[in-house]
Amino acid sequence: MIYVTRDLLTVLRERAASEDPDEVNLRLSATPAGDFESDTGLDPETPVLTHFTLSSVGGSVSSVFGVDLGTPAGEGGARFLSHPDGFLGVSRTDDLAAVVLVAVPPYDGDSVAAFDRSGEGVELAVVDAAPPTESVPE
Repeated sequence: MIYVTRDLLTVLRERAASEDPDEVNLRLSATPAGDFESDTGLDPETPVLTHFTLSSVGGSVSSVFGVDLGTPAGEGGARFLSHPDGFLGVSRTDDLAAVVLVAVPPYDGDSVAAFDRSGEGVELAVVDAAPPTESVPE
């Protein structure tokens, strides 16, 4: 099962809708459930998708065999992709990760699904909790 905060899922769906008919491709990051300020009801070590980042490496060099070379090892184990063509699945041309969230029009709650790297469906659970507040060190 893959866990994602409701706020992140809302932002991702809104971004996909605003970029349509172009595709969206974002790296996702997780926060351990134990780091949340409120009780999520999950094991403290359970990763919950909470943030997205833009890829910093550009051009054709950024990806080799579906692996984003701009992602440090052990990080960015999930991606969000939109498929404006309506294909709710993982295709050979997608940037892959351990977990891939895919959204299709109309980008509502029923048009998002989670998949593993091989394209098999994975159950997606929405968590109603905000991640811990972060700040930039001074």
